[in-house]
Amino acid sequence: MDLDMLNMFVIAGGTLAIPILAFVASFLLWPSALIRIYYWYWRRALGMQVRYANYDDYQFCYSYRGRPGYRPSILMLHGFSAHKDMWLSIVKFLPKNLHLVCVDMPGHEGTTRSDLDDYSISGQAKRIHQFVECIKLNRKPFHLVGTSMGGNVAGVYAAQYPEDICSLTLICPAGLPSTTDSKFVKQLRELQESKRIDRIPLIPSTPEEMADMLKLCSYVRFKVPQQILQGLVDVRIPHNEFYRKLFLEIVDEKSRHSLHENMSKIKAPTQVIWGKQDQVLDVSGASVLASAIPDCHVYILENCGHSVVVERPRKTANLILEFLALLHSIDNNKKQA
Repeated sequence: MDLDMLNMFVIAGGTLAIPILAFVASFLLWPSALIRIYYWYWRRALGMQVRYANYDDYQFCYSYRGRPGYRPSILMLHGFSAHKDMWLSIVKFLPKNLHLVCVDMPGHEGTTRSDLDDYSISGQAKRIHQFVECIKLNRKPFHLVGTSMGGNVAGVYAAQYPEDICSLTLICPAGLPSTTDSKFVKQLRELQESKRIDRIPLIPSTPEEMADMLKLCSYVRFKVPQQILQGLVDVRIPHNEFYRKLFLEIVDEKSRHSLHENMSKIKAPTQVIWGKQDQVLDVSGASVLASAIPDCHVYILENCGHSVVVERPRKTANLILEFLALLHSIDNNKKQA
């Protein structure tokens, strides 16, 4: 092998080695950066674009795909301490011609965080209404989806702004009394009795606590490498003080049962999806909603926990599409009658 050929192989090998070494270094030294890159790449791959909308001096961050059309737009509200990208696993299984909007909830990710803001459930519903008006999403009634805390907000929104929405999907929503205490509720009681309420299971500050939270939220056991657990914690730690403040706000008497207090005002056709093995919010909440909302369709998913969006994304996407198709069919029949 001559010298020029040897140099070519060395240069080629070095060119390949640089990105590989960069990836390994990121994984070992900056796992949180790798997680951010992962979400950025996934958004691009799915065609989701990030935009900002302003209401006076308040900024909302959201991602979207598609444009409003003959089918209802879909607005998605994420849960406590999550962000708009948690919906990407669902977006993957939704048609590209649907108009989808995923917004960062008040105080989360790219949306304004202020100590003066009202983070109660009704306060958050008001903020989401401001966002809807900012992007003129309510020019035509839209389909609203919410999970966990976002489900609580979505239900209250549907009750307070009924003219904005045509239908509603609630996924393991908070804000309901339960006849059976979940594992999470029992843990909270134990922490209150021992006066260690600062150790909220949904606000991890170590990789071990992150692993415990994932076990609490998911029936499916994901094998997550230690470095990824560390990255997930590193991303959250700067926000943990806010998460504690928010958590205490939404479990306060003003917000704890907000959905229950407003569910009788929900007139839109409603779909409820719940994981049967939910250890955060007991599945008995589904029957509470079914008994109060006239046109309520309940789906209980076997072998699924609280993180329905992550554990059963394809099934959840299909259920939403089937529900919307059913409503469309009913509307057509009414017009023909």
